[in-house]
Amino acid sequence: MDLYEHQGKELFRRFGIPVSEGRLAATPEEAREAAGELGGQVVVKAQVLTGGRGKAGGIKLADRPEDAEAKAREILGLDIRGHIVRKLWIEQASEIAKEYYLSITFDRGEKKPLFMLTTEGGVDIEDVAANKPEALARLHVDALEGFQPWQARRLIYGAGIDDPSEQKQILAIVGRLYDCFVGVDAMLCEINPLIVTPSGEVKALDSKFTVDDNALYKHPDIAEMHDPDAYPPEERAAREKGVTYVKLDGEVGILGNGAGLVMSTLDVIALAGGRPANFCDLGGGGDAQGVVDALEVITADPQVRSILFNIFGGITRCDEVARGILQALGQLTIGHPIVVRLDGTNAEEGRRLLTEAAPPNLYVEPTMLDAARRAVELAK
Repeated sequence: MDLYEHQGKELFRRFGIPVSEGRLAATPEEAREAAGELGGQVVVKAQVLTGGRGKAGGIKLADRPEDAEAKAREILGLDIRGHIVRKLWIEQASEIAKEYYLSITFDRGEKKPLFMLTTEGGVDIEDVAANKPEALARLHVDALEGFQPWQARRLIYGAGIDDPSEQKQILAIVGRLYDCFVGVDAMLCEINPLIVTPSGEVKALDSKFTVDDNALYKHPDIAEMHDPDAYPPEERAAREKGVTYVKLDGEVGILGNGAGLVMSTLDVIALAGGRPANFCDLGGGGDAQGVVDALEVITADPQVRSILFNIFGGITRCDEVARGILQALGQLTIGHPIVVRLDGTNAEEGRRLLTEAAPPNLYVEPTMLDAARRAVELAK
């Protein structure tokens, strides 16, 4: 679960990581009131679960409360990469002498938490990794041994931070960030930028925070931070129906039974020259209602031009899935071309059922690659 900046900063504050004081606002009037309470120059920041806010006009400076109100009117309702701004974070403005980058994430390959620190802050970390990899200090933490202070010192020296005062402050922040990461079962805690003010104070100016969904039962206060309105309407509908769905930006709707098979299908669609419109996992079953729910979600996406069913019959028999597809098509009116690939248990029987029913917009293909090619061709 991704958190908004203000929510991430609230967690940072709990673990002793210094952040600027701020207020949440949902209207221009609330923004003016918040700016008056904070006093001085403030920053009006869009709260959306995506990057690129500054370039999109979602972060603006305001000198007076009236100015903050005007800036809030400009930002509220803004569309930033498909995310509509509904809330603002009004924060005391900070003078910046230096910008660093600090994060800890879970490295799935090494199965360990990974720290990253660089003096090249305020920009995308991907750019730093690609263009100046020598500037990025990386360090894994063994979960069994736990975090040790010497690891923070090694990270700081590796990044080339030589000011003693900064070293001391960052040493403390690194340790607290690890405590935060472990304490809330996070998958990512990122500070970009971690700033140094002209007076030498080091603090987190931004927050990017992802918490493991599977651990939310242990953190009911964090679970309450979930904002369903922050997600695309297709994903919200899928959650309501209990469908495993992630929206992507392509034109071929994908539906398979099993996460691994669906991931493979995404790759094969790309190999065939197309772009997947979604990740949708039907799970182990192939009943009609499950297919109906998945198709309703997939066809609600206006970008979808064709749909690919990729089914492997293991526990689920292909003939049962075929009957579910036919029942679903009888309940729904779908104009999209649908390509079906069945393999595994009773695959021949399933293909026979579909071929005999012969809906005009349904195509049966023998292999995954053939099905992907046909779906990509029909999406053009």
